Amino acid sequence: MTRSSAGAASGPRRAPYLFLLPGATLFVLFLALPIGYAVHLSFRRTEVKGLGLGSGARQEVWAGFANYTAALTDPGLLNGALRVLGYGLIVIPAMLGLALLFALMLDADRRGRRDTALRGFARLAIFLPYAVPGVVSALLWGFLYLPSVSPFHYALERAGLPGPDLFSGGTLYVALANIAVWGGTGFNMIVIYTALRAIPAEVYEAARLDGCSQWQIALRLKIPMVAPSLILTFFFSLIATLQVFSEPTTLRPLTNAVPGDWSPLMKVHQDAFARGDLHTAAATAVIIAAVTLLLSFGFLRAANSRTRQDTSA
Repeated sequence: MTRSSAGAASGPRRAPYLFLLPGATLFVLFLALPIGYAVHLSFRRTEVKGLGLGSGARQEVWAGFANYTAALTDPGLLNGALRVLGYGLIVIPAMLGLALLFALMLDADRRGRRDTALRGFARLAIFLPYAVPGVVSALLWGFLYLPSVSPFHYALERAGLPGPDLFSGGTLYVALANIAVWGGTGFNMIVIYTALRAIPAEVYEAARLDGCSQWQIALRLKIPMVAPSLILTFFFSLIATLQVFSEPTTLRPLTNAVPGDWSPLMKVHQDAFARGDLHTAAATAVIIAAVTLLLSFGFLRAANSRTRQDTSA
């Protein structure tokens, strides 16, 4: 083989990697480097000399695991994690349950003579709240919760009924969960509905010939066959729940019931920008990322092992 033919043969082999270069560059600049810098900050601390004035009065020094110890022993982080746990116990079952219900309702008799325009409008109406930014939806629902401006409270007052206080006690969890469920159900519904549309028509025809009703088809065929989509949506919902930030932060100016460290990410924001302690905030952020990674990895591994057992059986 001549040198020119060898160069021409190696050229196409390098071409696919060139297409990966823009994505890899963005990944390094906007994900890998910030993560690495956060890990670097988590092992440092600011040492102040004298009154902290003048050049050289403040300098970063090695802190070891002191920031991690301070973050893990801070009761604010544990309280925020417990709040997120209670919040997730409401959000995830309600959101995935409604998404599955809506997907099954839209898929019922879709191969019959139902109005496809009406079904398309229903899909859009359910999905549309997902397109609304989280801050906007939190503000929208926040003003609907306020007794002084809420039309619901006005209607209840005119009817002589007491309006609920959604900004106190356990009802605060319901108020926050409602915002997340309203905004996230549509996305999960689309994922599940897409999986339902991929099921061959012959499966439904065989089930109908065997005398199965729509309820039996949904329970015994549709739900088991879209189990991978349910696992995927649960995985996304779990990560979103662990990273809840915009809803409580947006509602905080409307009520005194939401502290600045209501969730772990809010505590990171408070430590970094309210207290000016970037190093402890970085350590807390690394801990949250590690916990999220471990939970996600453990859930996916358990789901994959269950799938392999069902397949072998």
